[in-house]
Amino acid sequence: MSSDATPDPFAEPVAFGQRMQILRTRRGMSRSVLAGLLGKSPSWVKQVEGGRLQMPKLPVVLRIAEALRVRDLSELTGNQSTAIALFTGPGHARLPQVRTAINAFPLTTQREAPPLAHLRIRLARAWAARHSAPNHRDVIGALLPELIRDAQLAVLQADSAADRRAAQGLLSEAYSLSQFFIAYQPDASLLWRVVERGMISAQESEDPHTIGVAAWLAAQAHRDSGHAHFDAADAVNLETIRYLEPFLPDASNDVLAIAGALRFEAGYTAARRGDKGTAWRYWDTARAMADRLPADYYHPVTSFSRPVMGAHAVTVAVELHAGGESVRQAAAADTTTIPSRPRRARHRIEEARGYQLDGQGEVALAALDKAYEAAPETVRYNGYARRIVLEEAESKNPSQRRRASELAVKIGMLAA
Repeated sequence: MSSDATPDPFAEPVAFGQRMQILRTRRGMSRSVLAGLLGKSPSWVKQVEGGRLQMPKLPVVLRIAEALRVRDLSELTGNQSTAIALFTGPGHARLPQVRTAINAFPLTTQREAPPLAHLRIRLARAWAARHSAPNHRDVIGALLPELIRDAQLAVLQADSAADRRAAQGLLSEAYSLSQFFIAYQPDASLLWRVVERGMISAQESEDPHTIGVAAWLAAQAHRDSGHAHFDAADAVNLETIRYLEPFLPDASNDVLAIAGALRFEAGYTAARRGDKGTAWRYWDTARAMADRLPADYYHPVTSFSRPVMGAHAVTVAVELHAGGESVRQAAAADTTTIPSRPRRARHRIEEARGYQLDGQGEVALAALDKAYEAAPETVRYNGYARRIVLEEAESKNPSQRRRASELAVKIGMLAA
């Protein structure tokens, strides 16, 4: 092995600072960017990486893990006793069946595909179930294998070009539903297969709304892969916004909504970069799109609507690490009319992040309790929620430690 080969951060012995530097470099992140995300100086980061400062205390370690999108805390600490999943949640019991359905390619079969209208109704019911069920992964995980197989068959057996385009749109929709199930589970390669196949099927459908949904999910997958992938997220996002622009004057509500959702996603990525002006500018343009929708409209995939813009404002403020602004936006947001249980839970998690940034740990835990009531599986698979619970379990306040420990047990982080 050459002397300049990149060391493996998972091989012992490697000091904490070295692991931090290796993981930061692999993410394509500069010391200045990491320092900004942590509220530290670039000199502090350099001293930790160089071993001149000891490993920080757990709350700071967790923030480093969050910034570097570390899947398991032991990857950063080197201590296998701290093997706690952060941004990769537990593997769901239904994941193997969903994986098998996605990986299969029917080329010859004696089974007849269901009518497209029937498949469309089943997909609509699956989306409705995802929004209404507290354990939504379990529900859609049971539905997905047959939906994927039948949509694949519909494409294979289409009798006309029009039917084939329609079937490709339904297959893309099935892949979109799959991405919600697979996200934050321990199979990144499967996630990317779904993202790419969803985009290809969407393009084959030639349907603007289907293309917008697939692009929205692809942008999220790129952004959640870390700082080095933000440009890729912007590329697919902004290209799709440009593609949809000519359709907007006479667009349906669904097309208007996906165009608005894409604009917010561009702001979300800007906020992750720390670009305050761009983040809020895109939020403003997304809100203008939401105002064009009926008051009771709610997009079946993205949850884009008028009420969700308040939740989006909290997210922008949190990603900009503005604790006071996060709390102010949380107080101003009227999210009681959001019908989706997982989306309400996600908003509560964002509230919890904001309250913790503002130094209100007890209120943050209360917000996570509300998130758990809305959709337990959303909390169980969310890295931000797990990081807050771990940090508050180290609180000097006995009641906060107790409440955090109880929540850790409920979401499966610790054994009862």
